[in-house]
Amino acid sequence: MNAPELIAPELALLEPLDALDLLVIRCGLAESRRIGAQPLIRGLGPTSFEGLRALCAPEQDLENGAAADRFDEFEDLFELLLDHAAPLDQMGIWLAATIATAAQRDNHLWQDMGLPSRRELNAVLRQRFPTLATLNVGDMKWKKFFYRQLCGRAGVPICKSPNCADCIDHAICFGPEE
Repeated sequence: MNAPELIAPELALLEPLDALDLLVIRCGLAESRRIGAQPLIRGLGPTSFEGLRALCAPEQDLENGAAADRFDEFEDLFELLLDHAAPLDQMGIWLAATIATAAQRDNHLWQDMGLPSRRELNAVLRQRFPTLATLNVGDMKWKKFFYRQLCGRAGVPICKSPNCADCIDHAICFGPEE
């Protein structure tokens, strides 16, 4: 699933940039480059990626690279994030793609995005995906929370207990991220 091409790259340059949005995109790009990921950000067509590059990383000569067929939850998570994007603008689409791309990796989400700490991830999710962020009432680790949401959408029970407080895995889902 490629993101909708909402605006042309030259129009993206007219919108004011939010410092947090810019940090998240730049960190996501840098981490993808650092680990050699291809594409750097999944779900973006050539026009959308060029708009992102021109707006968020104009000093860098970046190519997104070709997408490989993968069996993972990128599409489902990308759709979940888009459903909660507010506003659903070009930056919201780019952020959803960046987050969904990083969520397919092995570490804590903020680490897989190359962010300095979980604080920036929390902030961008509250700012750009507020209805989704408010559902994470217990401050569950974001990947676990996202997959719990995806399983709930699919009607698949994933928890060992009817509520998190009584679950033997509580520390795994809600413990500190180091």
